[in-house]
Amino acid sequence: MRLSITSLKPAVNRAMEKIHAVCDLPSCYSRQIVRCIPGGRRGIRVGERWYCSVDCFVESARTMLFALSNRRVVEIPRNPRLSLGLVMLSKRYLTAEQLRAASVQSQWRDESLDATLVRLGMATEKQIAVARSAQWGYPVLAAEHIGHMVQTDIPRAIFEPYSAVPMHYSQAAKRIILGFVFRIEHSLLEAIEQMTGCRVEPCFVTATDYAEQNERLAQIPGYHEILIEDPGTAEKMARALGRAAVDVLAAEAEYTQCKNHIWVRLKGRHDIADVVFRTENAATESFTAQSDFLVEPSASLR
Repeated sequence: MRLSITSLKPAVNRAMEKIHAVCDLPSCYSRQIVRCIPGGRRGIRVGERWYCSVDCFVESARTMLFALSNRRVVEIPRNPRLSLGLVMLSKRYLTAEQLRAASVQSQWRDESLDATLVRLGMATEKQIAVARSAQWGYPVLAAEHIGHMVQTDIPRAIFEPYSAVPMHYSQAAKRIILGFVFRIEHSLLEAIEQMTGCRVEPCFVTATDYAEQNERLAQIPGYHEILIEDPGTAEKMARALGRAAVDVLAAEAEYTQCKNHIWVRLKGRHDIADVVFRTENAATESFTAQSDFLVEPSASLR
């Protein structure tokens, strides 16, 4: 059978499409054909965009981090219709006289009502949790889910500021039970669901259960958390992100924001690194310098 060169063109074109990969950074200096060449650099994908090198990823991250750190997050407040005291009263955990006395003590000592009630022995932590459950319409965690070790790849810097803790985490079932002490933070639920792909089910736990569960958390093997509390300019943030990308040999990156935290997940061949920037004091800057990123992997991840 005779084959013409023309008949081979479709196969050649398909092969070239697999090999050819154009970096999505407009200012990329190389535009290398590297994606499928054996031994070539794999690059880093961010959503539908692909960057041929860490340098290009850092330059693109700089723009993204600048936008996120200067974005004003407007969240509609979600407050319960009934106060904690009124719920406690309606459930007959307190009498009207006890509630008045506790309210006076709370204001005088400048402490929360629930802390005053527990301190004075007028209510138990369990009753407080049940009352918060009635306020928000979410359940109190069942006893069988309390007291177990939980492996997680959610950064503590994301959930601890909201007095929340993972009580159950199943990657196979794509399910996370997240316990809160005081109030449900919906922005936190959305951020975790976006990054993990799991359904997050909020519930209430007592302050004692919260503290004990924090002691039972363990990181999933190959997981690293990096918290940067004073991130500085977007340029500095992007360089820190680049160093983490080199450490884990990142092939994918994803961004999200939870109030004043920017959370970036870097996925490598074997490891995952979550870089969390606390942005209250993030500085603004003008974009003039170009990244000339050269780093060595940090000793902590070698």
